[in-house]
Amino acid sequence: MTSTAAHDSLKDTARAWFEQLRDSLCAAFEAIEDAQDGPLADRPPGRFRRTPWQRPTEDGSPGGGGVMSLLKGRVFEKVGVNVSTVSGTFSPAFCGQIPGAGQDPRFWASGISLVAHMCSPRVPAAHLNTRMLITTSGWFGGGGDLTPLRLDTPEAIEDAADLHAAFRAACDRHDPSCYPRYKEACDRYFFLPHRGEPRGAGGIFFDQLFSGDAAADLAFTQDVGRAFLDAFPRIVGTRGTAGQARALRGVQPAARPRHHLRPADRRQRRGDPDEPAAGSALALRGFASPTIPLKAIASGILDILPAGSCN
Repeated sequence: MTSTAAHDSLKDTARAWFEQLRDSLCAAFEAIEDAQDGPLADRPPGRFRRTPWQRPTEDGSPGGGGVMSLLKGRVFEKVGVNVSTVSGTFSPAFCGQIPGAGQDPRFWASGISLVAHMCSPRVPAAHLNTRMLITTSGWFGGGGDLTPLRLDTPEAIEDAADLHAAFRAACDRHDPSCYPRYKEACDRYFFLPHRGEPRGAGGIFFDQLFSGDAAADLAFTQDVGRAFLDAFPRIVGTRGTAGQARALRGVQPAARPRHHLRPADRRQRRGDPDEPAAGSALALRGFASPTIPLKAIASGILDILPAGSCN
């Protein structure tokens, strides 16, 4: 990463791509909302509401901004698909953490970020983000992953295999050696040592990607987005009509902080702060200690349910 000329020439293309991917994802999710004829079909289908925002700067100069797209529906309990393109100057305290910012604190960045939480606990939560960042260097980064309530169910295993196959195919089109590396990076990044378990079913994660060909790196980043666009709506379409599993719904909100946990997060050092959101005495007892694996909690609930109650 020695020159930014190649990346500078891709700014408009990268921004347009992230916005195009946002539009495609939102359209796919709204189509799923429209097609729902199972649980909660008596509710109106969800629609994205878009809220633009501007990045404030200390001197009042333009800092860019973005658009937040939020949907609350009958399949997607809450999903945000946000895009932004910002520029400015990193603070002195932050410069040392960003490659190339130590020599010059100015930056430009564009990207997309998605987090989806589902109405049915049988549909995995999902995360995606991809980005392009320029300081005195330029690179791409991002990834995506799934977080099912339980990792060991046949459905969760099948869904994970679907997403991983899509990511592997995207990687193989560019460099067959990168999928194992990016998968391992995701597994390592999202392992929760205080629980002794992964955050979810994994995916891929890459950062500071500059192969020497910025256009090729953008093409790879686009293929990662296309892979997620191909796989995740298909997974939701398959699982979205599944029963709501009322007892599992009790533990589902308590499990959600885990979707955002990473090993360095302060929340892991003091316990999950959103425990009371579970609204379930059983769920709260299970989450009283942040060291109890979610698998044990969800398995315990399933084990005590009477036959036929999960619908």
